[in-house]
Amino acid sequence: MLLALLVSGLVVALVVIGLFVFGLRRRLIQRSGGTFDCSVRWGVSDAPDVSGKGWVYGVARYGGDRIEWFRVFSYSPRPRRVLERSAIEVLARRAPEGEEELALLSDAIVLGARHREDRLELAMSEDALTGFLAWLEAAPPGQRVNVA
Repeated sequence: MLLALLVSGLVVALVVIGLFVFGLRRRLIQRSGGTFDCSVRWGVSDAPDVSGKGWVYGVARYGGDRIEWFRVFSYSPRPRRVLERSAIEVLARRAPEGEEELALLSDAIVLGARHREDRLELAMSEDALTGFLAWLEAAPPGQRVNVA
């Protein structure tokens, strides 16, 4: 009986510590400012996929001429992906359709883009999209910016 209580207490303590670390990590990512919620889907085809599969929820952070994207449900302190401003080409904008509406945040707008040779989709709120497009267009003189 004592062993069962000890094991149960240890499991509860580990869960609490794990949740605390998730919260601390997100707080550290957002501490420098310039963050927004952003779901990403990599390696998409040219035709829109409305199945809702492949979307990963995350937090993006502006950092000079690049955006660092972090998975929300991860303990890694490093960004999972980095997008350079000069390599981003915006292709299209659309509202979520079909099962995507369930996979994404309620006010999300899907932005089709290309980063170097990779085709991807970013889903973010209207406010975050406005800031993202303004950040893209505010490239230093001489940099190529492709915004559709």
